[in-house]
Amino acid sequence: MSLLLPDSGLLFWMLLSFSVVFVILAKYGFPVITKMVEGRRTYIDQSLEVARQANAQLAKLKEESEALIAAANKEQGRIMREAMHERDKIIVEARKHAEAVAQKELDDVKQQIQQEKEEAIRDIRRQVAVLSVDIAEKIIRRNLDEKQDQMEMIDRMLDEMLTPNH
Repeated sequence: MSLLLPDSGLLFWMLLSFSVVFVILAKYGFPVITKMVEGRRTYIDQSLEVARQANAQLAKLKEESEALIAAANKEQGRIMREAMHERDKIIVEARKHAEAVAQKELDDVKQQIQQEKEEAIRDIRRQVAVLSVDIAEKIIRRNLDEKQDQMEMIDRMLDEMLTPNH
């Protein structure tokens, strides 16, 4: 049992050491610790105040940002409406231009068709004239051939009549 319990001299010295340490701590350490704790508490209070101010500034910045975003969205909507209006005007102008170009091309095609038609009619008239001349020439030739045949026949008949019978 003597191993588990220290002897009384050792116990005395241990108690005396703890007492001296406690007295020294009480006289010198606790005020220092208290001052340190108060300093820390002041630092924490100041830090909390800075954090509160930062949070207030952050909330103000958030409000301002939201206001700026709302204004930007409104401006973007206005710009988009203006852009769409301009786009619509450009589309209308492009349609008018396309219609004018298409009408001009249609008029050009009509004019070209009219010219080709007139040229075709002139060609047909030329061909008809040539054919008419050919037909007239053939009719005249046929009539002449018939008249010549008749003349030759009359001539033979006259020759036969005028010539004594053989």
